[in-house]
Amino acid sequence: MKWAVLLGSPDISGGTYVIFEHTTRARRRGVEVVIVTEQPVTPAEVAWHPDARELTFKTFAEIEGERFDIAIGTWWRTTFELPRVDARTYGYFVQSIESWFYDPNDRPIRKLADSSYFLGLPIITEATWIQKYLDENANVQARLVRNGIRKDIYSTEGEAIAPREPGRLRVLVEGPLHVPFKNVPRTIELCRRSKADEVWLLTGAEPKAKPDVDRAFVRVPIGETAKIYRSCDLIVKLSYVEGMFGPPLEMFHCGGTSITYDVTGHDEYIKNGVNALVATKDNEAQVVAYIDALKEQPSLLARLKAGALETARAWPSWEESSREFERAVADFVAGPPVTRKELALRARLFMEMYAIGEEYKLANQAILNRRLRNQIIEYAAQRARAAGKDALHLAGKLLRR
Repeated sequence: MKWAVLLGSPDISGGTYVIFEHTTRARRRGVEVVIVTEQPVTPAEVAWHPDARELTFKTFAEIEGERFDIAIGTWWRTTFELPRVDARTYGYFVQSIESWFYDPNDRPIRKLADSSYFLGLPIITEATWIQKYLDENANVQARLVRNGIRKDIYSTEGEAIAPREPGRLRVLVEGPLHVPFKNVPRTIELCRRSKADEVWLLTGAEPKAKPDVDRAFVRVPIGETAKIYRSCDLIVKLSYVEGMFGPPLEMFHCGGTSITYDVTGHDEYIKNGVNALVATKDNEAQVVAYIDALKEQPSLLARLKAGALETARAWPSWEESSREFERAVADFVAGPPVTRKELALRARLFMEMYAIGEEYKLANQAILNRRLRNQIIEYAAQRARAAGKDALHLAGKLLRR
């Protein structure tokens, strides 16, 4: 079987990590996998993943003339690029409801992202809440394949950057500093406000400014991250949007626990008071109180760590998960095909609707801008008349502010 898997970015991220875990294992079992991107991918760009070098990366230009059994979109934008690939059928791997990544006021782009669920593509997803959302909002019965975990990397056995110390609480914050819905800078602030003894940061990009943490780890290869987890007692992950939390599960396998908000995806494996602590979204005082409680009550910390290890033992490995993913893809190929023509027509329709929405948005913004400008000029004229000054000169000064 031959897959074309469309990738938005090869850079380090949870979503790309999941894609590489599925595709490297499928390749080892005999599937011919091609990762398709707009621009060429260099070995340095994927060096963060230990097995990505096994994969074949090609651009859209380089696969012209090739025929695939299936082409799979892995991010909403890539679904609109699927007709550029010659395949018997097409599919979609959904890791989150990605319209939620955008500003609520940016309605055209949010609607376009959501329209990807109406392209007629069979879908695989990684979380129960996404499966339910797609059923209720798009009438799509998605196949559920939960993410696995690298049991060979994430475990209590192995090296640590620094040993855990009884009586001292070391907290890990993980995620990109520049992505608003990941909420990393604010998470660091809350940890600093607490009674935690140390705060460490694990992030995928070099910070623009030095973060207020005791230690920062940047672009750490996957095989080295367990050393960081094994050094910390808990991870504080206060994202606003997640498909399925990965880092807390990795921390569970390494003998720690977590604090998260009660956002989508947390309930796949996190149980408040059993293996972790769950705060109400944006209840920052509760987060600080939780950290303080873990510092002041060693027995609570120990109980949650024990519960986390029980969860970890029962969780599937990547080998198990990737086999289930491969079975789902095989079923898509064996089923009624989504033709290139019908997919292209649907994609064009939704893109045209998006373009119309953007035109109306820009036109309305222009009207609002003209109204605002006229109001400023009128206000300046009123002030000028009162002060005996030139109205247009004053208006110009106001508009330049």
